[in-house]
Amino acid sequence: MDINKVLILILIIIIGIAIFYIPQALRVYKMIHLYDEDKIVFNFLNMDKIFPISKISASKVPHVFETREFKLPDVYLFDGKEHNLLEALDYFRSDGMVVLHNGDLIYENYWLGNSEDQKHVSWSVAKSFLSALIGIALHKGLIEDLKDPITKYLNDFNGTGYEGIPIKDILQMSSGVKFNEDYADYNSDINRFGRIIAQGTSMRDFAKTLKNEKKSGTYNHYVSIDTQMLAMLLQEVTGKSITELLQKNIWDKIGMEHDAYYMLDRSGMEVALGGLNASLRDYAKFGLLYLNKGNWKGEQIVPAEWVKASHTPDGKHLLPGENDLSSNSWGYGYQWWIPGFPSTDYTASGIYNQYIYIDPVTNVVIAKTSSNHKFNQERQYSKDAHVAIFRAIAKAADSRGKN
Repeated sequence: MDINKVLILILIIIIGIAIFYIPQALRVYKMIHLYDEDKIVFNFLNMDKIFPISKISASKVPHVFETREFKLPDVYLFDGKEHNLLEALDYFRSDGMVVLHNGDLIYENYWLGNSEDQKHVSWSVAKSFLSALIGIALHKGLIEDLKDPITKYLNDFNGTGYEGIPIKDILQMSSGVKFNEDYADYNSDINRFGRIIAQGTSMRDFAKTLKNEKKSGTYNHYVSIDTQMLAMLLQEVTGKSITELLQKNIWDKIGMEHDAYYMLDRSGMEVALGGLNASLRDYAKFGLLYLNKGNWKGEQIVPAEWVKASHTPDGKHLLPGENDLSSNSWGYGYQWWIPGFPSTDYTASGIYNQYIYIDPVTNVVIAKTSSNHKFNQERQYSKDAHVAIFRAIAKAADSRGKN
């Protein structure tokens, strides 16, 4: 063979290898440095530059909030002391917050380069959206019973940690699957998951590697892959993607103002456990839907009984507070958190301080995004402080609304 042809062939092979592996290597590098202090703000607003995505289009009939003036309270009470609220928002690296009262927009502000039409990663707030889709599918009869083992629908998970596990236990983060969700630990399961997905392994294949260590339905332990299992279940029973389901059943129905997107794995599966990226106003609309018990302008979008069950712990292992049957101090429902004491308010919550907070007593919804690089060092402190901040805002909004 001519030496020039050999060199050209070698060059083609090298280029082909580079085209295949370099983007993959860059994705892994970006995942490792995703939460670095000097990169986190940009990354949380630009996840589409790291992952392939699927687009969710804005509603053709967007809902625009009525607005009223409201001043945030100066202080909030936490750990028996008063703290400056604006200083806390800055400390926790808040990049946006929207407050609704009685359905009106009473406060909206952005920091760190965020804006009203910017899409921000939700992380585990996405789990609460996925829960709504499960409730709708159950109501339509596509899922027969929450007591059904998930392997009734996903039989390729027989022989894995999810074999025979009831859907309800997975929904309530009580699957018994062994999983380390510590983002501060480089070798934790959740960080290993991120690197493996960036390398090209599908989430379905990753989920099949997990083992069960406890009897399901007896112990509350947060396993993000549980939510991904529910997403696979939805795909199986509906024959549609999570993107299509969210677009048709939620986004179009409640007048979402802006486009959104899901991050995808290499198989084209949505990262339903935390990959939804949307604007803050649209996160707030979803909270308002739940505040209104799943009803939007007279149409029942999510079954009311599902909404109630979503924030009502129905087992000892799901109750808030110190609990030998839980690895969490907050209570848990159907992919929603119940901080407790009192247990009337509830929240969707994502790492690095992303929230959709709902208080049915004061009719307040608060949507907040953050890029808090300190989150892992003070995880529970920052979560509890946010609840105290939200409760102070809700109380102030309610009292001023009555004047």
